Amino acid sequence: MGLKDLILKCKKQDRNAQEQLYRLYAAKLFGLCLKYSDNRQQAEDNLQDGFVTIFEKIAQYKDTGSFEGWMKRIIINTALQKHRQQKVYGITNESHLPEEDIEVETEELSVDFLLECVQGLPDRYRQVFNLYVLDGYSHKEIAELLNISEGTSKSNLARARMALKDRIERTQNIQNSAQSS
Repeated sequence: MGLKDLILKCKKQDRNAQEQLYRLYAAKLFGLCLKYSDNRQQAEDNLQDGFVTIFEKIAQYKDTGSFEGWMKRIIINTALQKHRQQKVYGITNESHLPEEDIEVETEELSVDFLLECVQGLPDRYRQVFNLYVLDGYSHKEIAELLNISEGTSKSNLARARMALKDRIERTQNIQNSAQSS
């Protein structure tokens, strides 16, 4: 069955079609949930809640644009809504930090380590970093999603980049020291 047929059946609340859609996209969307969650359990909850919303709102999908992109927005919004409810976005000093490109040798670092570094960022930095760097949102869009100013979004991104750079450099220094000993 093609994607269009699957979507049409989901719009008619066909449980088998919903299950197929879930199986088709769950793994990919779970990876997205991990980026916006504090831990695996929260990511699983966000995935489930996101799919509930997808199935509730699938009739609103008008077959324009990417269906996967439409689902990703719902998943991201689901995770961000939970964070807003927990009020993790406090006011941050909006003094603009320089938006500099940060160069770090990452060839020897594993993807798991890099993901762990991003997961280890404070929520407000991690969310902005993920939205801007990994998902391509603008600072204006981030500000609207997170109910913060564009300046706060830029500041949080700069701080996230600096924190990631520091963690990666510390790890590389430890590795270099261990190799030279």
